[in-house]
Amino acid sequence: MTDGLIRVVVWRNLLLKGTDYCALWRTKEGWLLKGTVAGVLEDHRPVLANYEIHCDENWLTHRAEVERSIGSEVKHLSLSVEKRGVWHSSGQTMQQIEGCHDVDLALTPATNTLPIRRLNLQVGSKQAVSAAWVKFPDLTVQPLPQHYTRLSESMYRYESNTGFQAEIEVDSLGLVVSYPGGWERIAVL
Repeated sequence: MTDGLIRVVVWRNLLLKGTDYCALWRTKEGWLLKGTVAGVLEDHRPVLANYEIHCDENWLTHRAEVERSIGSEVKHLSLSVEKRGVWHSSGQTMQQIEGCHDVDLALTPATNTLPIRRLNLQVGSKQAVSAAWVKFPDLTVQPLPQHYTRLSESMYRYESNTGFQAEIEVDSLGLVVSYPGGWERIAVL
């Protein structure tokens, strides 16, 4: 497969009353998910965020970048991870998320693609993963144990240790089509 743009999707963000434009790219290193989220926070302030997630051939996260703007307040988060699961941000080791395989950006369903593609589960199989969960809009990071169960060719059950669960519909590339209560795809190219 050659480098280049693979697919573009736009999700309606039901949580932020906005949209998420996401492009999936094939790169020399593996995969890139790059997107822009625009919406409205619970306190009615407009918010804009840009994100990039760089992965290897096997969908293991190498680097994640998020920049979030609320008016003139801009916050940036840069995460990188070594193969042995040691995460860094701004040159500092982040011991609290050591051993996490995936990054989970709360602002987008794009990051559900990472474990879905990496695990490549058979229908009926369930797998536990540990993700570096980036909360939104504060961009704080904490570990979040999760489970993915493949229910059919295009359906997965996502569960986190917070008690949250959802049945997620995905397309042939593992990109979310429908995430009840969170996102729904409204355009694809």
